[in-house]
Amino acid sequence: MRLSVDHRTIYRFTEPQSRLVQMLRMTPQNTHDQTVAQWRIDIDCDARLRQGRDGFGNAITMLYIDGPIDGIEIDVTGEVLTSHSDGVVHGAYEVLPPALFLRPTETTAQDKAIADFAARVTTPAQGRIGALHRVNEALHERFTANPGRPEPNLGAAAAFRLDSATSRDFAQMFIVAARSLGAPARYVSGYLLTEREDDHRPTPHGWAEAHVDGLGWIGFDPFTGDCPEEHHVRVAVALDAAGAAPVAGSRLGEGGERLEVDVVVSRDGQ
Repeated sequence: MRLSVDHRTIYRFTEPQSRLVQMLRMTPQNTHDQTVAQWRIDIDCDARLRQGRDGFGNAITMLYIDGPIDGIEIDVTGEVLTSHSDGVVHGAYEVLPPALFLRPTETTAQDKAIADFAARVTTPAQGRIGALHRVNEALHERFTANPGRPEPNLGAAAAFRLDSATSRDFAQMFIVAARSLGAPARYVSGYLLTEREDDHRPTPHGWAEAHVDGLGWIGFDPFTGDCPEEHHVRVAVALDAAGAAPVAGSRLGEGGERLEVDVVVSRDGQ
């Protein structure tokens, strides 16, 4: 499948800023299951860009802007060819051992309620892969999917007490559940094609991957209840959503900021 991505991020500042330094995790990488046909990042002002990788092996673009600056627009556009893989990740660039992804973070801390839920919906007879699929389905069944903007810094434990969940919340709850079953798990940021025409979203999509011996990393998307397939474009991985955030950085200046994000994913030819 050939997917087109249009991801626009706009920052507006109440006071001019002297300097901006941003890390952009907005560039997908080639794997055996996705090929980047074209991709570009455009900035609406004079900026210095430097390509590199972060500690998780994600492709990053460092963005440096000298002020005064009262706003910035980042436009990401591209096309990616995706293929069916049964959710298994083939040929991804890996720099860290799977066991590292058993490590909890502030937003994916161990939680008794989530661990009890994972234990209740699974059985030993299912095996590791069967149990992970069941947790994925059970989370999808339990919560109403919320396509809106996630609440900043909301952890998995707090999200589990709600009735609806964003894709970020679903993924982080799955990560906690998977780790409670002994499976290394990590957060994935990327894009999702939906069947709705002109579907605009306020954030990129998020899902999870869990490691199973003998199979490797396998994607799970409790927001949809399925494994990621041709409708997903994989961009960055980390221990949690914050570590895979599309934009992170700092600014030098007073005042506040306002953020606008618009993401559109479409199938080529539609």
